[in-house]
Amino acid sequence: MIKRTLYFGNPAYLKTANEQLVIEMHDTGETKSIPIEDIGIMILDHQQITITQAVLAKLLANNTALITCDNTHHPVGLQLCLDGHTLQSQKFKAQIGASAPLKKQLWQQTIISKIENQASLLKSERAENKYLLNLTSSVKSGDSSNTEAKAALYYWKHIFPDFLEFKRERFGLPPNNLLNYGYAILRALVARSLVASGLLPTLGIFHRNQYNAYCLADDVMEPYRPFADKVVCNIVRMNGNFLEMTPSMKKELLSIPAMDVMIDGQKSPLMNAVQRTTASLSKCFEGDSRKLLYPVLT
Repeated sequence: MIKRTLYFGNPAYLKTANEQLVIEMHDTGETKSIPIEDIGIMILDHQQITITQAVLAKLLANNTALITCDNTHHPVGLQLCLDGHTLQSQKFKAQIGASAPLKKQLWQQTIISKIENQASLLKSERAENKYLLNLTSSVKSGDSSNTEAKAALYYWKHIFPDFLEFKRERFGLPPNNLLNYGYAILRALVARSLVASGLLPTLGIFHRNQYNAYCLADDVMEPYRPFADKVVCNIVRMNGNFLEMTPSMKKELLSIPAMDVMIDGQKSPLMNAVQRTTASLSKCFEGDSRKLLYPVLT
């Protein structure tokens, strides 16, 4: 069963009773409840949301990814469970002991998958993608020649309509805001699945920033980014230059975890595909496999 993504953008009081999340809406006076076990991601996006410690504890025990937003409605924080797997200690040791050659091979697979998905999205947007397809054959172990950057330069130049004069910058003009929001959802989703697979989101196979608590999540989410980009492309198609975040845009971005994707020849919700990816990574660390399972954008 796919877990639910909950978004709170209005004043509310969140408490718990009988293993349910009880929601009291300040503006309407309405009260509703949702089983905590059904929640995968929860986003708090209002300065007047009150949440009890009991709710926090139960959400984290359920391995719910809890995202908090600032007063500009951008995600700024992520809380995760610290005890996500019964064999966590064993899996930590395997992850920490992974050899450099293995990590380089895993990163090579990751970048090839990312570029292939970028090429597929370009094709669906009626843009030329042969350059990216050719690049996939030149990705070396550990991507030592930085093929990812070459692909990104071409990809961002062609993915959006020319009238946007788009430049990918974290704090750049729209639709950078939409991309950032979609990626924050992906990051939380991947980090949650890593914890569920008994892995440390902090220890990456490529990313090594000492100030980044989610290096491995940033690694694993790379081939999933084009799926968020696909949603943003649809928003651009429907809204043209008017790309300041609206509730309807946010609703589309919040649908990312439920998107249908193809992974290992089977159709699956993206959230479930992420879990298969992190489970395959755990097997690679433990020496039971050499192949990461990533989704294919069609």
